[in-house]
Amino acid sequence: MNKKIFLSVSCFVLINLLLSCSATNTLTLNVTEPAPVLLNKNTTKIGIINRTIPTKKQEVLDAIDKILTIEGKELDKIGSNSEIISLKEELLKNSNLTNVVILDSIASKTFSIDRFSDELPWEKIEEICSKKNLDAIYELSFFDTDSDVAYKTYTTEIKNNLGLKIPAIEHEVSVTTLIKSGWRIYDNNDKLILDVFADSKTLNLKGRGINPVKAFETIKTRKDAVISVSKDLGIAYANRILPYNIRVTRDYYVKGTNNFEIGKRRAQAGEWDSAAELWLLETNNKKAKIAGRACYNMGIISEINGDINTALKWVTKSYTDYNDNNALHYINILKNRKAKNEQLERETN
Repeated sequence: MNKKIFLSVSCFVLINLLLSCSATNTLTLNVTEPAPVLLNKNTTKIGIINRTIPTKKQEVLDAIDKILTIEGKELDKIGSNSEIISLKEELLKNSNLTNVVILDSIASKTFSIDRFSDELPWEKIEEICSKKNLDAIYELSFFDTDSDVAYKTYTTEIKNNLGLKIPAIEHEVSVTTLIKSGWRIYDNNDKLILDVFADSKTLNLKGRGINPVKAFETIKTRKDAVISVSKDLGIAYANRILPYNIRVTRDYYVKGTNNFEIGKRRAQAGEWDSAAELWLLETNNKKAKIAGRACYNMGIISEINGDINTALKWVTKSYTDYNDNNALHYINILKNRKAKNEQLERETN
């Protein structure tokens, strides 16, 4: 047998052997994370202000930037307005908020295009909130679309008036647009800036034509694409005051005794509580290694069932009484989950 083939086959067999001998299987479950931004419980009325309008000093720089990045004349304005409107619509879906209004824009772009404006003084925030009966202000501090254009040419054939194919050059234009925005939240109740957050998305468009102009004309959807991405950015930012779900992985033991083997098959069939009946029996096993694995798995089923305190008790026993190698790391994961669950309870109560 060829040496390379022999080594490849040997590695394949070894990998499969190791996998089949693994003492653990992996499961995934949904975990609810607290909202990244926590509004004051008394905050029910929000104003949204656009501070992406350039000041007179900045207008020249802004105009040059637009030329250099091949931006449409109103692209930033249209995009920022779209993001603000989508933010408002998404916030209004939140039952904890009673009113969301868009305020007059403030011309205050004094830094480079994609940097945050100076913070508004609290005297100004209080004045706006008092006048408009608001509790907090969302500020779109910057919005910018940076574009890069690349050209390529291809040799092709086109038909002339006589129907004959003749050699021709086709032009391809690629426009990459980086859409950047930055938000700041002023909480007037607690006089705190709750969040300073920047986000960005990249938009790639291509067009072809018999000359560069024709190629560029095929990307007429660029404006609509920027509006669509801007709306997505607004929706994403509105959701930062909401809890969210993520998928996490956990390893559980499937080897050690016949009960672990049967428990594995029950777990694979979705019969987790039935598998736990067997793991519970093994927590009294005379062998410390087996008992430790069983206690660890009881922590797994407790977490699956949403009982983090019981999960911590079982996994702590797995580590302290039986010195299970994986238990200490799992203890830290569960403590973190417990802290976040307590935060979630504070947010919802």
